[in-house]
Order: sequence, then structure tokens, then C-alpha cells
Amino acid sequence: MLVYKIFRRSEWTAFRAAGVTAGAPVDLRDGFIHLSTAGQVTGTAARHFAEESDLVLVALDAARLGPDLRWEPARGGALFPHLYRPLRLSDVVWDKSLPLGATGHIFPEGVV
Repeated sequence: MLVYKIFRRSEWTAFRAAGVTAGAPVDLRDGFIHLSTAGQVTGTAARHFAEESDLVLVALDAARLGPDLRWEPARGGALFPHLYRPLRLSDVVWDKSLPLGATGHIFPEGVV
């Protein structure tokens, strides 16, 4: 199963250069890296990145993240994946641009 992280382009660039990240400011504040499932990621984009156009969608294999991936209630009581360790570049299955279209973000085919 794939889970997803949305990065601002500058965050993604810094992550790629360092090979590891503790996440975005919200992740640092909360003490874990916020992730989403395929069914949740469009809502995450709309809620937290509505006006942002230069984003990168990163896919991660949930099984490879190991026991540091926890499923916890969040928005509306739904269980969201939260990663309680730094994210490593080697965790990334693929990355794709997430442009903003006229009616919202345009997700890669097969994600939603």
C-alpha cells in the first residue's frame, strides 16, 4: 500500500539534497510526519495547500516504513498514517509534480 506526502518544492529540494527530512514545519511542531492515503490526499491538498501551485507528491510504501508508521485518528476521526522517524530518500517510491489547476490540484493518474 502506498501512502503520500505533499512537499512544497523548496522542502522537496532540501530533502533531496540532504537525503533525510524531519518534515515540514507542521511535522516538526507535531512531532511526526503527516502522511495521507490515496483516499485522503486530495482532501489534504485542498485543506492545507489550496492556493499553492509548486508542490511535489511523494509516494511511500507503507510496509517499508516499518513500525514507526502509526495509524492515528485525525480529520473527522479517520485514521491517518503518521511517521515517527525522519523520512529517508530511500523510502521514496516515486515523486511527481502536483500542479494547481482551475478546480484544484491535478493528481497523477492512478493516485485518486
